[in-house]
Amino acid sequence: MLRIGVIGTGMIGQDHIRRMTSVLAGVEVTAVTDVDVETAKRVADALPGAVVHGSGEDLIADPGVDAVVVCSWGPTHEQYVLACIAAGKQVFCEKPLATTEEACRRIVEAEVGHGRRLVQVGYMRRYDAAYRALKAVVDSGRIGAPLMMHCAHRNPGVPSYYEKESAITDTAVHEIDMVRWMFGEEIVAVRVLVPRKSRNGGDLQDPLLFLLELAGGAIVDVEISVNIRYGYDIRGEVVGEDGTAALGEPSPVMVRGGGRLAMPVPADWRERFIRAYDVELQEWIDSIAAGGPPVGPSAWDGYAAAVVSDAGVAALRGGDRVGVTLMPRPALYEVAP
Repeated sequence: MLRIGVIGTGMIGQDHIRRMTSVLAGVEVTAVTDVDVETAKRVADALPGAVVHGSGEDLIADPGVDAVVVCSWGPTHEQYVLACIAAGKQVFCEKPLATTEEACRRIVEAEVGHGRRLVQVGYMRRYDAAYRALKAVVDSGRIGAPLMMHCAHRNPGVPSYYEKESAITDTAVHEIDMVRWMFGEEIVAVRVLVPRKSRNGGDLQDPLLFLLELAGGAIVDVEISVNIRYGYDIRGEVVGEDGTAALGEPSPVMVRGGGRLAMPVPADWRERFIRAYDVELQEWIDSIAAGGPPVGPSAWDGYAAAVVSDAGVAALRGGDRVGVTLMPRPALYEVAP
């Protein structure tokens, strides 16, 4: 049984704890910590034998913790991931890996210095059944070489603390990682186009059109609409030389009645990707239990996403095409995105 310590017992931390204690196999949560001590104690009360630690570093050092799940505030991720590497413990870090390119680079360098992969980043799109089916078609060659991809990332609304740059750093970052994985190539340049502003966007510039250029020449457009009201709608279509392949509709059921044909739309990301989160953590647990390194998104993937995200923010602010320059890929991450 793999013993997990969870750093951060807010919404996503509690959801992962629920997942590990009631859905997944081969795992138990033995320790928790949070800056809100009372919340951490309340969560621990529902976990038989779980210890509440005063800091993330204390939890990582606990001999009763085999591996760590980091769900704390983004700016704290670097310190906890680096502490896990120093302790030689596997760590699953919710995105972002860290909040700056420099911090991500330090994590990559620390892991390379350790000599073995210990870090996995929580980009769950790679575990969604629809995205995996789409990638299987692309990789099979059935539609020829992929030339373009059209994506949409639509939210019914966003919280009050959401900022202009969040459209790239918090929303489109999922497409940034997904596209690198889907095409098996790095992103080399980005641009942001600004259409007519929605009356629902408040002070935000919403929507945006995010353009990604890949190393092999393919181009991806991402519509980012974060106040579209009607629901949480994720779309993707790859255009190849000989055909196209697209994600299926978001609902498995269509309702006919009253002279209408209706198809429910997910209310939020939890509803749309709940199964992907299950698969993501179960595969991480299984890989560690088998004694191997994690096989999901790596520290390099987290670093690359941060660099592209920074370029996207620069493009949003300046309106120009911005190139993406990555440091040389270490041999530890020689497998394609």
